[in-house]
Amino acid sequence: MIKNLHPVAGATALILILAFWFSTALSELFAGPATVIMVKTLIPYGFIVLIPAIIVAGASGFRLGKGWRGPVITRKQRRMPFIAANGLLILIPSALYLSAKAEGGTFDTGFYVVQALELIAGAINITLLTLNMRDGLRLSGNRRARPQA
Repeated sequence: MIKNLHPVAGATALILILAFWFSTALSELFAGPATVIMVKTLIPYGFIVLIPAIIVAGASGFRLGKGWRGPVITRKQRRMPFIAANGLLILIPSALYLSAKAEGGTFDTGFYVVQALELIAGAINITLLTLNMRDGLRLSGNRRARPQA
């Protein structure tokens, strides 16, 4: 079951982060303040699904990789602390700050500085999560190619 749960949880997290990132970028570039307010207000509600998905992906990945060795596993393991720290220290606080500012209609310099930081940090996490997904697909392909004992 964990073998199936891990990719579903990881893909869910990545899709949600992509949705947050693109909805933010598109609303800032092409929409008016009402759309920006709506997007920034709704993103924290997405944490209700995102945070459990990330926890499940991390825990199941840790369990699946237990005892495994090799460069692909090492790369995945090295990325995870950066992904987690980026999310916990930058992305979640930024989203909450931006939501509060947007709900108050306060689109000041602080809003745009944090918005830029959030977009950069989000792009970094999207890249790292995509690399982890790629490596996970490589690992699952390697496992299928090996004869079962």
